[in-house]
Amino acid sequence: MINIYEVVETNEMIEKENLDVRTITLGISLMDCIDSDLDKLCDNIYNKIYDTAKDLVKTGDQIAREFGVPIVNKRISVTPIALIGGAACKKPEDFAKIAATLDKVAKAVGVNFIGGYSALVSKGMTESDRMLIESIPLALSTTDVVCSSINVGSTKTGINMDAVRLMGTIVKKTAEATKEKDSLGCAKLVVFCNAPDDNPFMAGAFHGVTEADKIINVGVSGPGVVKTALEKVRGENFEVLCETIKKTAFKVTRVGQLVAQEASKRLGVPFGIIDLSLAPTPAIGDSVADILHEIGVEHAGAPGTTAALALLNDQVKKGGVMASSYVGGLSGAFIPVSEDQGMIDAVEAGALTLEKLEAMTCVCSVGLDMIAIPGDTRDTTIAGIIADEMAIGMINQKTTAVRLIPVIGKGVGETVEFGGLLGYAPIMPVNKFSCDEFVNRGGRIPAPVHSFKN
Repeated sequence: MINIYEVVETNEMIEKENLDVRTITLGISLMDCIDSDLDKLCDNIYNKIYDTAKDLVKTGDQIAREFGVPIVNKRISVTPIALIGGAACKKPEDFAKIAATLDKVAKAVGVNFIGGYSALVSKGMTESDRMLIESIPLALSTTDVVCSSINVGSTKTGINMDAVRLMGTIVKKTAEATKEKDSLGCAKLVVFCNAPDDNPFMAGAFHGVTEADKIINVGVSGPGVVKTALEKVRGENFEVLCETIKKTAFKVTRVGQLVAQEASKRLGVPFGIIDLSLAPTPAIGDSVADILHEIGVEHAGAPGTTAALALLNDQVKKGGVMASSYVGGLSGAFIPVSEDQGMIDAVEAGALTLEKLEAMTCVCSVGLDMIAIPGDTRDTTIAGIIADEMAIGMINQKTTAVRLIPVIGKGVGETVEFGGLLGYAPIMPVNKFSCDEFVNRGGRIPAPVHSFKN
């Protein structure tokens, strides 16, 4: 039984160590909104989301006040729009009209972001999928809170290299379309392999077709809590280190479980999962890189970093699954550059490169996240980076993702300021050698041999 006393135990974590519930995300199925008339479809989408989510922000604020637990974001995820708009949309601009509807209703109910402007194309693309993908630059440049995600690969199906090649172009076009805002549109666009149906974190959240009509998923975050706990066991062996992380993750997850169950009860929406992800912010003391430093590496990127991150990720998951029967989403450690002051410091010190970040993604919870690169990076190079990351996810049976931001007009040595939770980032150098012939081959990279488990 979870009770308020477990929250009281975490007061110091909340007040001094940046513990928070990062998001309450309300997943909403839009399958019953489908209509062949675009205007009718948009009306259906607006009404369904508004009626379902109108009390979300108010309820989250009430829970935060009553329990003293900061709830930073309230968000909505919806069924991938490529599925919903197929009958009504005849051109990319039609999909952009749906994006405008999502933006409008998200602002009306007061949420921070709405995710699900998405397509699932790990094996092939329908015409609807292609139109949605081609509409992304327009959609993200004309909306404020809409987030887009495209799943281009999976362990079971392989990697759709046609989609990977297209996404290289789309990322670059989105950067161009939002260049007046330092290519901010790309911060709301993520490319996945093995995307989970129940992820509450943006920009990758969407409401999977296997989910109920509506669901509450909660994301908890506490890098500062873990770092503070590890400060108390400096010099101890790995057994003590691992036990400390695991016990801390257990306590953090219990806070999320309480908030999730309370939100579920008050909103009359079933509880889905807790996502225990160590998601950093630009705030001092809220950094995954600082945890790695506390474990024993001088800077993130130094030799030993990948092993330290693997240890951290695994112990976080072990602590989380003991605290809740429904741990899901991504759950582990995020390593976004712009959102983590320790990662930024490591890049500026020369300790952390794009190639080392790629190695770290083999053992973290997401992938190459919030990385600013030169604005003149070729779209084929972006596609090659996406392909590399998708291969890591496919072979290792894990979720991987790419959120690159080619900042138009800026190059290595400059920085870009995104503001808020998105922070700022130094522009990182990218390998200059060509992969054009590789990404232009077309077709599909087959699923690995270990995918055949039927």
